Parts: sequence; structure tokens; C-alpha cells
Amino acid sequence: MIGLSSFTHRSRAGNPGPAGRRRAGFLLPETIIASAIVAIMVLAIVSFMFFSGRSFAALFNYVDLNDDNRVAIDQMTRDVRQARRVVSYQNNIMSLENLDGTQIVYTHDPNAGTLVRQEGGVRRVLLNDCENLTFTMGQRNAVGGTYEVFPAATAATAKVINVSWVCSRTIFGSKQNSESVQTARIVIRKQGT
Repeated sequence: MIGLSSFTHRSRAGNPGPAGRRRAGFLLPETIIASAIVAIMVLAIVSFMFFSGRSFAALFNYVDLNDDNRVAIDQMTRDVRQARRVVSYQNNIMSLENLDGTQIVYTHDPNAGTLVRQEGGVRRVLLNDCENLTFTMGQRNAVGGTYEVFPAATAATAKVINVSWVCSRTIFGSKQNSESVQTARIVIRKQGT
């Protein structure tokens, strides 16, 4: 009896037997399932990173365009309010006479997408990526019952300047959440002095 029990004990400890060998590695179905789970997880992570990248790019474009628009409208508002008169204007060009007699000219180039301010030979680009810009002139008198003003017949009768523009940028080739629209009505305060 002693010999048989020691033989049984040695066979369990030294050799795992056929049942132990089956549990030693991955089978093909287990490997395929694990690979599919890893592939789905990687796809989800890459999709999330791509979506986050687009969102951050759109947010950056929106903030950057908003800052540029604010600087441009602030500069234009200061110039118009301090101007003596409107010298000339068209749909996308406006020329003002400053108090010291110099001219300030705002020009929108739709091909280049820029809004340029020129004063005394100094040229400064205020906006880039500007698709559309329009200047319209009006008188101070409001149309009865509205906030609209009568259109100015000539530059000499222009006392109110309406300006509006649209700027946008592309994100990975498409224009999504990166458009900024600006409109303003500015009154010439120093006119006639």
C-alpha cells in the first residue's frame, strides 16, 4: 500500500496530466474574441480623440475670430466716432476725414478675405478670413416707429455708419462652428466741428 500511495502522489505533483495541459494556453476562439475587444476599444479611443480634436480646433477658431472681430470693431468705432466726416464710401470701402485732416480708409478685399485700415501711408490688416463685408450710410433721423435710419443720399449727409461682416475658417476642410458674424451701427460724434 505504501508504494501505491507514493506513486499516486508523485504523478499528481510531477506531471499535470491531460486535463492540465488543456488549460495551459489560449485557444483560437479566445484569441479572436480578445483581439476583437481590443480592436473595438482602440476604435472607440481613436474616435473620441478625433472628435475632441475637432471640438478643440473649432473652439480655438471661434475664440480667435471673436478676438480679431472685437479688435477690428473697436478700432473702427473709435475712428468713426472721432471722424469729422465721411469722404466717400462704397459697399466695401469707406473713407473718413479725421479731425486733423488726414484720411482713414477701410477697404475689404473679398479675394484676399482681408479688412485693411490705412492712415497716412500706414497699412494695417485688421481682419483675415473675412468673406463678406458691407458698409451702408444713413442719416441721424429714424424712420417713424422703427430703429432704422433714412439712407444717406451722399457722403456729405452720412451721419450713421452701419457695418456688417462675416468671417470664417475651415476645420479639416469644412466650415463647422468657426463662423463669426459682426454688425454695428456707429454714429459720427465730432461731425461739423
